[in-house]
Amino acid sequence: MPIDVSPITESDIPGAVTCIQRAFEHDPYHVWAFDDSKFNADRNAISLGLRCRWGMKHALFFVAKDTESSEPDKVLGIACWLPPRKETETQSWAEWAGDWWLWLQQGFLNMRYGHGGLITERYWIWKAAQAKAQKELWTAPEGYYFMNIVTVLPETQGKGVGKLLVTKVTDIADKEGMKCYLESSRNVPNTAIYNRLGFHLVKEMVLDDKGDKITLFCMMREPKQLQ
Repeated sequence: MPIDVSPITESDIPGAVTCIQRAFEHDPYHVWAFDDSKFNADRNAISLGLRCRWGMKHALFFVAKDTESSEPDKVLGIACWLPPRKETETQSWAEWAGDWWLWLQQGFLNMRYGHGGLITERYWIWKAAQAKAQKELWTAPEGYYFMNIVTVLPETQGKGVGKLLVTKVTDIADKEGMKCYLESSRNVPNTAIYNRLGFHLVKEMVLDDKGDKITLFCMMREPKQLQ
């Protein structure tokens, strides 16, 4: 299966949203952070579309496709990486404006549709834990490539698509001598898969809402020495 990994375009966004929704339907973080009885898939799709458009401008956002299939434009997997930022580097005006525009769009979406089943208290528990973990773990002054999300359609798993989406950026990181970082919501099988791609477990991040807990697995990757 010849897989092409390329930057996401506007026409890819519906397929990317479908890929994310299908792959994360039973994800531990999704189950913990959303009230399934109130989950609004349509509202969630709009929100994900906004984030995809943000990622087109401010992240390294890739889609994977089988260019020789009967559906060559079908999105089989996606990966969104946040680029490294040096300790001394401040946010640019364009980045600041992009973040605020996304925040405003999400605010209007909340006013129109509500939170779509998101348990906001748990969202903020996650964000606080994430900020604390990254402050503790991110010690390299040159910053990190942060794999914010990578996912593959369920029927495409095990065919090397996810590996191509990961190595698209880890190869760049190796050339630049940069570290990479991710947070996985599954221990099995994800940590073993990421181990094979050079990541190692550095912290178990526990999200605890009055005893209802899940664990996220923080993993780091050192750059490989190129010959």
